Amino acid sequence: MPKVLAVADEVVERLWTDRVRELGVDLVVAAGDLPFDYLEFLSGALDRPCVFVPGNHDVDLGGYTNVRGLWTRAGLPARWPGPAGGVNADGRVVDVAGLRIAGLGGSIRYRDGPNQWTERQQARRLRRVLRLARWRRLRDGRGVDVLLTHSPPLGCGDEDDPPHRGFACLHEGVRVLRPPLLLHGHVHPHGTPRPDRELGGTRVVNVVGYRVLDFDLGGEEAGRAP
Repeated sequence: MPKVLAVADEVVERLWTDRVRELGVDLVVAAGDLPFDYLEFLSGALDRPCVFVPGNHDVDLGGYTNVRGLWTRAGLPARWPGPAGGVNADGRVVDVAGLRIAGLGGSIRYRDGPNQWTERQQARRLRRVLRLARWRRLRDGRGVDVLLTHSPPLGCGDEDDPPHRGFACLHEGVRVLRPPLLLHGHVHPHGTPRPDRELGGTRVVNVVGYRVLDFDLGGEEAGRAP
């Protein structure tokens, strides 16, 4: 089963070296708010694909289309500002390295800027993801393995201050999709342990810094930035 390097929010300097190859992973997943050249390095050094969702400190990646290697926006040629070769799972369901990943980036809206959503806006975006997941399940009988988000669900690993409040709609996403794992970032540990949580049978994992996960779902290697 796939072995995954999950990263978010904090650059881990020792991973930004050739030592990252020692991890021997099959996929990089990123839960937002990391430099795109860092993600490009991880993917390139490991020679593995990278699936990501944007965080509230990332640039706006909406509206871009890639057709046969040519990026356009609003019908005009454009340079995509995201990580080269990265798969943007925001608002999508993607199949990569043997895993089915549903993605929903961004944080609760607390100021002007991209990748911030009101609860109602994020719930609308989630409904689209749920439709895509249902269509995939009807087509091949497979469910979602990972729900990849930037923010955690409300009351499940979030914090009380407005910028770090989670999304209530993610409870519905977990209930419908029933993924074994929900991986998120956004909430920095600041030296305080952030234990995994359970939400309706789904393990909710804060991957700020990094985690290494074995997707037999029976075992795990774990790591965080010091």
